[in-house]
Amino acid sequence: MYLDVKEIKDFYYRSTLGRAAKTSINKSLSNIWSGTTGLNVVGFGFSLPFLRQYLSASRRVIALMPAQMGVLAWPSEDKNVSVLVDEKRWPIDTGHVDRLIVSHSLEHTNDPSTLLAEAYRVLGPGGRALFIVPNRAGLWSRSDGTPFGQGKPFSSGQLETQLRLHGFLPEKQFSALHMLPSKRSSLQRFGPFLEKMGQKLPFLVGGLIMLEVSKLPDIGKGSPVLDNKKEGRGVLEGFAKGHPKPVLDIYNKKGT
Repeated sequence: MYLDVKEIKDFYYRSTLGRAAKTSINKSLSNIWSGTTGLNVVGFGFSLPFLRQYLSASRRVIALMPAQMGVLAWPSEDKNVSVLVDEKRWPIDTGHVDRLIVSHSLEHTNDPSTLLAEAYRVLGPGGRALFIVPNRAGLWSRSDGTPFGQGKPFSSGQLETQLRLHGFLPEKQFSALHMLPSKRSSLQRFGPFLEKMGQKLPFLVGGLIMLEVSKLPDIGKGSPVLDNKKEGRGVLEGFAKGHPKPVLDIYNKKGT
């Protein structure tokens, strides 16, 4: 079940913890995709805080927001680029997207297969998609006071398996939100230090998994080896066709 768009907006833009989380995620994101000049960038779910850095240089930026969540007009200072959509039918041409961010959606949808099929369809050759989900082993997935404590969290293995089954090839994995999911100002002061240490010490578990994937070519269904295999011919050919000859007829032809 999706969260309401107002609830997620208030977290990112009206709470100190949410603004710190936005800064952490955007810093990781800028290290993954440093430049998108001339590219089509699309976000699905609640991706507004992460798309802003790509507005000026990208060829086009579109924010797709599922109907179950709701939609916000965004950005407020320029022409609106956010669209309310059916999560099963995105109004994007096949192969049109160069960069795709999927956030606050995969952990909430009741039909992940259809969502991932649409993500696969719109991603173009050479394109990259970034899936951002709560880390099952992290503290943020256990905190009900943040959007990351809602829905189904993933382990890195679960996420990779899910994406491989839908035609994606995992490329690089990153983590974010090593700070504590606490609203206490005394604990939030340690946030920058924990974020810095989390990037240097891999055994520190982050609250989010950020998995970058590419698109495997669609080779269709079936096996090329088995499909091209010649049909066998032998003594049981009649049985294979469903018309076996009576045993008495065979003996009568031999005169027995």
